[in-house]
Amino acid sequence: MTLDRQALGFGSGERARYGSDPWRTRGRLYPEAPSLTRSDFQRDRDRIVHTTAFRRLKHKTQVFIAADGDHYRTRLTHTIEVAQIARALARALRIDEDLAEGVALVHDFGHTPFGHTGEDALHEVLKPYGGFDHNAQSLRIVTKLERRYAEFDGLNLTWESLEGLVKHNGPLVGPDGEGLRGPVPQPILDYCAMHDLELGSYASLEAQVAAIADDIAYNTHDIDDGLRSGYLTFDMLEEIPFLAGLMGEVRARYPGLEPARFTHEIMRRQITAMVEDVITVAQTRLRDVRPETASDVRGADRVIATFSDSMAETDRQIKRLLMTRIYRHPEVMRVRAAAANIVTDLYHAFIADPGQMEKHYWADQIAGMEIPAKARHVGDYLAGMTDTYAIAVHRRLFDHTPDLR
Repeated sequence: MTLDRQALGFGSGERARYGSDPWRTRGRLYPEAPSLTRSDFQRDRDRIVHTTAFRRLKHKTQVFIAADGDHYRTRLTHTIEVAQIARALARALRIDEDLAEGVALVHDFGHTPFGHTGEDALHEVLKPYGGFDHNAQSLRIVTKLERRYAEFDGLNLTWESLEGLVKHNGPLVGPDGEGLRGPVPQPILDYCAMHDLELGSYASLEAQVAAIADDIAYNTHDIDDGLRSGYLTFDMLEEIPFLAGLMGEVRARYPGLEPARFTHEIMRRQITAMVEDVITVAQTRLRDVRPETASDVRGADRVIATFSDSMAETDRQIKRLLMTRIYRHPEVMRVRAAAANIVTDLYHAFIADPGQMEKHYWADQIAGMEIPAKARHVGDYLAGMTDTYAIAVHRRLFDHTPDLR
């Protein structure tokens, strides 16, 4: 497969037939008058950026907690990098950039404090009540928990933005209605009962590029942060042929380059290679599938925006490297265990006395609720916390707070 540069949409201003039409959206759960100056997808993107949930991402862990240093990625900077890559892919494929960017910006809204550690801890305590899933929590935030409008809860996003949020990683159910990756989280099923997001089909191509942009972004920036931390070394990167090739190219062109610049030269080449690989695959699959509309993309028998077989193998190799060298590093595991204790302690404290949930708008009503409903509200409150706020509340409620440094 080769990249078809003639087909790239840079500067063309013309949307491809298979792209989502920003002026013909499937609508919102609560009908609204159209804007005179913005498409519905632009409005969705803008609403997402102005949320409390978006601002909270700046103090939520990506891999390294804030105490480790100011230059490590947070969930917010990760999200911005994903959005930039998603927009570049959307422009190249001549699809709606605003929808792709909006899905990228909202995709991590449901993440807890302390990254996947917090999610695992919250899922464990909520298991008797349906567990916790960050993607389902993102949907709860934008359809229920954000309180910004007089006429409805949530953001009242378009069908396309919500579909992209829920299905950016592919269909959730098979032809028999069974979950393809385990049971479909109940919050998603509850919402689809009111506003069917068609869980058995692929999402739009805009959502697909947002999903693959997520992989490209964290594969790259987790290497960058790993090198900064010292958990990764250039010698370790040599174990992966793709990265070894990039390093050889940089060394040949810039002999004796200082480590910081060397790292950035590798990273930008990695992003470029992965982005161009996705575009090449997407162009080939679009020629095979020949979708005439965005609905044809949803009904296709395959994902359109994805890696080639060779880049998918590189992706797996990078993920294995990150898992063994960073995510399971003894020091990271120590911090993870301490962070999990904070989340677990707070959950039990709030269940015992909901009044401890300061500033929660339902705190005075939760005490009289049945346990399942009470647990879900406590989960909402905990999931919305930043790392810094969770630590501060734990220090207020407990005599000893684990050291996360």
